[in-house]
Amino acid sequence: MSRPRSAMRKIKEVLRLQLGEGLSRRKVSLSTGLPYTTVADYLARARRAGVGWPLPAELADEGALEARLFARAALPAAAARPLPDWADVDRELRSRRNVTLALLHLEYREQNPDGYAYTQYCKYFHAWRGKLDLVMRQEHRAGERCFVDWAGQSVPIFDATSGAISFEAQIFVAVLGASSHTYAAGFPSQELEHWIAGHVGAFEAWGGSPRIIVPDNPKTGVTKAHRYEPELHRSYEEMAAHFGAAILPARPRKPRDKAAAEVGVQVVQRWVLARLRKRRFFSLGELNAAIAELMVGLNAKPFRKMDGSRQSRFAELDRPALRPLPQARYEFALWKTARVNIDYHVEVEHHFYSVPHRLVHEKVDVRLTSTTVEVLHKGQRVASHLRSSVRGGYTTLPEHMPESHRRYAEWTPSRIASWAAHSGPQTAALVEGVMASRPHPEQGFRSCLGIMRLGRRYGEGRLEAACARALSIRALSYRSVESILKSGLDGQPLPATAPAPAVIKHENVRGPAYYE
Repeated sequence: MSRPRSAMRKIKEVLRLQLGEGLSRRKVSLSTGLPYTTVADYLARARRAGVGWPLPAELADEGALEARLFARAALPAAAARPLPDWADVDRELRSRRNVTLALLHLEYREQNPDGYAYTQYCKYFHAWRGKLDLVMRQEHRAGERCFVDWAGQSVPIFDATSGAISFEAQIFVAVLGASSHTYAAGFPSQELEHWIAGHVGAFEAWGGSPRIIVPDNPKTGVTKAHRYEPELHRSYEEMAAHFGAAILPARPRKPRDKAAAEVGVQVVQRWVLARLRKRRFFSLGELNAAIAELMVGLNAKPFRKMDGSRQSRFAELDRPALRPLPQARYEFALWKTARVNIDYHVEVEHHFYSVPHRLVHEKVDVRLTSTTVEVLHKGQRVASHLRSSVRGGYTTLPEHMPESHRRYAEWTPSRIASWAAHSGPQTAALVEGVMASRPHPEQGFRSCLGIMRLGRRYGEGRLEAACARALSIRALSYRSVESILKSGLDGQPLPATAPAPAVIKHENVRGPAYYE
């Protein structure tokens, strides 16, 4: 790959200032704006190539100068000493743990005593690797890493009825490091749930999971990008732990860390999405079926600069080294933080779930799945509920309530009425009247419980008589019954019931039926 003309002019300026003008490397660096290490590298290359200043006529052309300074190490001629199959050496390094070039050179010299020494052996190997693509040149152990990213290109999904675009499908891409085997699928958005679903789909398609996942610091999975200590979303970490993998985000502004993902995205866009550009898709299932069909051909496509294909190298290198999938299928869980309210409930998706009352005002973690809501305090699970979709509703467990609240919650309208019936029909009628007079029966519980306690103090007989008097005067309250008992009015005969008014029959009286 040739360098820009501006770069070659910089190199000439470095040679002129240092070799021609005698300036120090530090001053040359300041004058040209190049890093000191870059200046030192250019001068070292010139020294090894025997280039001085002024430049000889044959190096006046920038292309000739570049070829002299940046010439790759040439492979030995066929008649020279025997060399190993570098593809086999590369395969051994990727597929075998603890295998090094030093060990492979030792085995090479055992078979070829007159072969090259270790320095030349490494020189020729790196010269061979230098001709490969960047992704293939990187040393990735089999089954060790996969690189994940969103493609920059989306695919429109159309509404079958109106023909308008419903949404833009986002394309998730995952690439295994050793074999470059590639997985791609479309999702409704780049949100966390779909980001994680892309990983799960790739692992299940591969039949195993890698040891390390390398994302490109997406905001959905990496809450805070950092060179040394990136902060990961807890749901993303939980997914990785389920598959026994570690997440190692690419360092910011370090493209070599994510070269496999970038090349994988580029390949998918050129060989898959570009071929689908004239097709219309009306569902994600239809789109993903088309992508999967083209991905088979892409992974089977032979490499240009080495033997095999992504599929063959996957079967040979990555597939045997991947971790087996867990027996239990992964279930997406969303993590949130919440603070326990004064009523010992936490709000999750507009529903309220109880926790032990001792945790009032405490900060807790909430793990939310499609079916359950788990609450954790300092890493310990303190509550678990079935997930409810009732907006504004309450899910409360009795064991989470204080003792006084628990005793109160054990009473129901039917239970109160049933208990009151033991004292007599007048008491039962009064209790039912108290609850019926409130907008909600629960608002009359306290009055009813107080009336029942009066029976313990004054006896059930007096309570029955007092309730009868209270009913006769429509005094439906605890205070009224208590006042009757305190004043002894329960022993007095009930006031006479006023006679019902006589019904007047006259041709000018319309009667109640008229108004119905």
